[in-house]
Amino acid sequence: MTITETKPPHSNELPETPDHDAHAPSRWGPKLWGVLFVAGLAMFLDALDVSMVGVALPSIGAELGLETSSLQWIVNGYILGYGGLLLLGGRMADLLGRRRVFLAALVVFGLASLVGGLVDNEGLLIASRIVKGVAAAFTAPAALSIITTTFKEGHDRNKALSIFTVFGATGYASGLIVSGLLTGIDWRLTFYVPTVVVAAVIIAAFFVIPKSEGEHGRIDFGGAVLLTGGMLAAVYTIVTVPEHGFTALTVFTTIAAVILIAAFLVLENKISEPLVRLGILKVKSIVRANLAAMAIFGSYISFQTIVSLYLQNTLQWGPLQMALALAPAGIIVAILSPLAGKFIDRYGTTPMIIASMGSFVLGYVWFIVRAGDSTPAYFVDYLPSFLLLGLGFAIGFSATMVQATEGIDDDEQGLASGLVQTSGQIGGAVVLAVVTGLISGGVTTGIGQYTPGLYLVTVVAIVGLLASATALLGRRAAVEAA
Repeated sequence: MTITETKPPHSNELPETPDHDAHAPSRWGPKLWGVLFVAGLAMFLDALDVSMVGVALPSIGAELGLETSSLQWIVNGYILGYGGLLLLGGRMADLLGRRRVFLAALVVFGLASLVGGLVDNEGLLIASRIVKGVAAAFTAPAALSIITTTFKEGHDRNKALSIFTVFGATGYASGLIVSGLLTGIDWRLTFYVPTVVVAAVIIAAFFVIPKSEGEHGRIDFGGAVLLTGGMLAAVYTIVTVPEHGFTALTVFTTIAAVILIAAFLVLENKISEPLVRLGILKVKSIVRANLAAMAIFGSYISFQTIVSLYLQNTLQWGPLQMALALAPAGIIVAILSPLAGKFIDRYGTTPMIIASMGSFVLGYVWFIVRAGDSTPAYFVDYLPSFLLLGLGFAIGFSATMVQATEGIDDDEQGLASGLVQTSGQIGGAVVLAVVTGLISGGVTTGIGQYTPGLYLVTVVAIVGLLASATALLGRRAAVEAA
């Protein structure tokens, strides 16, 4: 299992110059379109769920009597189950067969969603979200690796991944509108809708996704347990310390997080078939792609939570009004994502990611400058920010996925897919945990309560921008030296 050494961007970080003969486009038949459609539905489902729950958070909190610090676990429970086991999900897809893993995980996802809508207890609701995230940890890398192994690297894969992003954008925008409508009736309906979608995806996948036997090898369950335990302990500490300080429990979870993550790294470096082959992290472009994923998801998931709470709790907007306000971001992604593949072919992934992160930074800064406690002029104060964020996601997500999986052998596509998605989810979990601590229990009210969190998401986006910009500086130096 080695990384292909014939890719100039990986071996010496020179400018990306695609081989047009090797990467020439091919004609797609109905079978290829069918595979892309079904895999895309998994992306649609994940985005649908995230956006629907984000809109419903204030209503859930009002009915169940939950504070902001508890509400964030409804989001982070899903993220932690998702991010903690994505690498295991990707590895199992490689070893057990992508179709088999994809179908089994969809069943669990649908059942967990149904249970979440039926319970009245905070603990059970969060538990259902964790299980749902665990299921998504198997569907997401399986779906992405189905695409990256079905479509050849170059134009076809870039095009497929850009269309894959459209499904996510459509799911996100649809989730906002559907949740805005359903939450006004009963927030539980937002948990039942994904169950219906899951049933349709399972039926389609059974007939469309080709069978695969998987590779020979062992599954590193020990590594999965250490990584998940370390992440849970770390995020619990980050969430709890701002509110309660370093208690005996948080000191214990801090030490546990360090020990578990360190043990994970030691284990992965020693066993013959690790969950994460650490050598993959020696490829600078893959590391930058994962950092970009952390910045994109870490900043935006937290921003959406802040905006949802601010518009509904502070400005007293209804769920539908809030959903319609955010919808342009999803619409922009749906419109522009099909073009992302062409831009990647022409400019390469790094300039696209830099432009994406710059757009995120401008969007967050605009919202900070224009948001206030008075009645806003939506088209001037908020809409430009949401459009910039939609633009950033449209041009950045596909480029990040392409950069993270370029030059990787087919038997490690599940690993590479799981790694970049894990980075996004870990970024989302950690940044949201810190943001929640910053905006909970403050002495200020109105927009002032949320300003520290908005500053943090902006800083995270700036860090992502700088991390990607170093690639261009390195390439320029290499060219000048040559």
